[in-house]
Amino acid sequence: MMRVPFENVSKIYYRKLMGLRNIPDLITYLNGVERYHFGGTCYSNNYYFYLLLANLGYSVKLCGADMTNPDVHLVSMVSIEGREFLVDVGYAAPFLAPLPRDLAEEYFITLGRDRYLLKPQDASACSCLELYRDGVKKHGYLAKPQPRHIEDFDQVIADSFRDSATFLNALLLTRFFPDRSVVLHNLTLIESQASEARIHVLNSRNEIGQAVEDHFGIPKVIVMDAVNELRQLEDAWV
Repeated sequence: MMRVPFENVSKIYYRKLMGLRNIPDLITYLNGVERYHFGGTCYSNNYYFYLLLANLGYSVKLCGADMTNPDVHLVSMVSIEGREFLVDVGYAAPFLAPLPRDLAEEYFITLGRDRYLLKPQDASACSCLELYRDGVKKHGYLAKPQPRHIEDFDQVIADSFRDSATFLNALLLTRFFPDRSVVLHNLTLIESQASEARIHVLNSRNEIGQAVEDHFGIPKVIVMDAVNELRQLEDAWV
């Protein structure tokens, strides 16, 4: 979470450079992390972390999660010593530790303006996670426990590369530290620590490249190449 950010610069860049319409292969993904400080969106970050956990010997399932539409998000569910945990490194959220699924009451994580609420399992053993920003519900998902294969998500991943897709019309990068975060959402830079958030609004798209290079280490020339592909700057949390 502290080394591999959630970001869609690489998604836009690889789409333009390579005509990519799926998650990058493992070599491309790791090369982007090492050379350019890339990460990815939920599909690549969560899928490759799932593979890492599986190869390390953990009892882990790749699972789908519903937002407005079914299966538009991926998570992992990991079993350790009779307990199951939700692991999500692809939600642009400060989930620095596994989230327990065997809850008797609601579980909260708070950072800056954001408060994440994980509810106890419902009757179908699904876990509902909600994001509240400034006290107002902003986003969320329903994680389903059935084990899945990455091929099950081929169509929804392909749809995420359509011209109208959210992350081809919005910019979102998040980087987390043990007690703070840096988020760039379109023209807004947000630095959070504990319950405080400092917000800085960029004057134009021309300032994005430098801001990303300064805070995320992604080369400015690559960032601007991606930013120039964005048709508009929509809300990434719709």
